Order: sequence, then C-alpha cells, then structure tokens
Amino acid sequence: MVMVRHTLPGSVVTALVILSIGVPPCFARTVVLRSGQQIRAEIIKQDDQAIILDLGFDLLRVPRSQIQAIRDDTPAEDKPATAAPETQTRGLYRTSRPARTTIEQNVTRFGEAVVMVTTPSGGGSGFLINPEGYLITNYHVVARETLIKTTVFHRTDNGFEQKRYDKVRIVAINPYVDLALLKIEDAGRQFQHVFLGDMGRVTVGETVFAIGNPLGLTRTVSQGIVSTTNRDFDGQLYIQTTTDINPGNSGGPLFNLAGEVIGVTSMGYISLGGLNFAIPTTTVKAFIDNWDAFAYREDNPNAGFRYLQPGGRTNRGAPPAAKFPELK
Repeated sequence: MVMVRHTLPGSVVTALVILSIGVPPCFARTVVLRSGQQIRAEIIKQDDQAIILDLGFDLLRVPRSQIQAIRDDTPAEDKPATAAPETQTRGLYRTSRPARTTIEQNVTRFGEAVVMVTTPSGGGSGFLINPEGYLITNYHVVARETLIKTTVFHRTDNGFEQKRYDKVRIVAINPYVDLALLKIEDAGRQFQHVFLGDMGRVTVGETVFAIGNPLGLTRTVSQGIVSTTNRDFDGQLYIQTTTDINPGNSGGPLFNLAGEVIGVTSMGYISLGGLNFAIPTTTVKAFIDNWDAFAYREDNPNAGFRYLQPGGRTNRGAPPAAKFPELK
C-alpha cells in the first residue's frame, strides 16, 4: 500500500491516496464545512476528532472543528436497519450517544424538552431531564420565589402548542453553583426530555447551539462555538461560548451537534458579543446525583450554609523583635 499525504488548496482537509482499498460499504452523507463548502461522500470512519470520507481512490480526513453540519441524504428505503443508540438511566437523568447531525434536526428532536420558567419577579428557561417532569434551571431564575410556573411547547401536527403548568415543585437548590431542580406536578403525561452529555468529549471549536426564551421570545435558537471548556469565575468552571445568551436564556440548555446537553446557559456580557458562559454538565450531574443534599425546605426557602469570616487580631501591638539565640 502506498500512501501520499497532501493538502487541497484553500481547504483544511487532508487527502490520503490509497492504492489498495478494502473498506466496508457505507452510505453517502453531505458534510457542510464552516467555509460553506459541501462534500458528499461516504463516511468510513469517525471519532470525536475527525471523520474520514471515501471519495473513490482518495480518502479525506476532515477535522471536527471545521465541520458545520453533517446531513444524511440517503433515501429511507436505502438505509440499513441499525439499532438506536443505547439510553442509560442514571438516577433522574438520561445519557445516550446519538449520532451528530444538523442543528435543524436536533431542534426538531429536542425542542419540546426546553421550557419557559416564570415567577412573579421574572422568568427564564429550563429543560426536562426525564419523562416524569423533572427539569433543570438556574437558581437565580427561581431565587426567593415559591410560586413557579412552566410553559411546555408540546409538538402537534400543526406545530407547537403552549401548555402552562401551574403546579411546579422546587425539589433542590444550590445557590453556590446556580442550579435548581424542579418538578412539574400532576401533569398526567410523559414529557420529551434531553440527554446529558460527557464533558470529556467536548472540544474547543466545536459547534454548539442554545434554545431558550430571551426577553420572552420563546423557543429562540442561537448558534456558536465552544471558546474554552474551563473558564474560571469565583472558583467555578464554566464553558465559554460565542453562542448568544441574553436575559431569559438563563437556565436553558447548550447543545452539541449530537443533541446532547453539555451545559446550562447562565450568564453573558450584554454589551460584548461572543462572551457567554454555561455551567458544564459535570457540575449539573453532580448536583442531580446528590440532590437530596440540597433538598429544598419550605420553612427555609434560602436554606444553605454560609461561611463565617475568621476572627480578626485581638492584639493590635507590633510583633516582638527578633532575637538571636543566646550562646551557652
């Protein structure tokens, strides 16, 4: 086998010329690059870093960071029967490993799981983490409030139907990581929900998108990339993203192109574009896994420990002067 590596002009992909080809049969996909170029080819291998496309005698390696979207244009009758990705139930939330696809397809799949959270003092966003009606939002969205309502956008044949649920219970809160766990009570139905992703597979530069209700504009979708995965604020780590996050987005999900939630949108600079932040799912999972430690108490809606400042010096005099030890 002879291999020649070269770079195509004006492209970020690398071609591998293989004289002996023995790859399994695949089905064509359309790969949309960030530059706007489109490549239709068979994907013979893919991982979190890159995909390998078969163009006949040439194989193209395309880094994930340069891919805008991957579209499946194969007719339904030609697609092989494949098993759906396995869903794992981990306490109150679910995980999976769905295939990467387009923002449009992910909005169709998971848009119903994004809700509006309202209180007498304002509102924000949230997302359902299981069919029983448990949902995540920011603590600051429901801080010092007990009358909480949610609006779920149920999909119908004619689009979406808004359904408001007035009975919402606070299950757990943690103001130190700005997270709250709520539950829709007496809904009488199963809910569409999201899957929580793995931060270990999130890479800088990958495409992400948010769904939320900025300024009350329901079901708004915004797109960006991951700028960094470990930005520090006050001792907490955040995902920094160029995805627009505005007042009302707080508590909503930040998705990757597999449709997994990788963060909870929480803050951003209104006057500066492209500087927005989300709480990573590592923190979210730890909060949900240990929700009983942060269980909400009706008799004390702001329950939580507060650190006490250490006592000041009682002796205000100057410290004693240093002395050499006496020789004996």
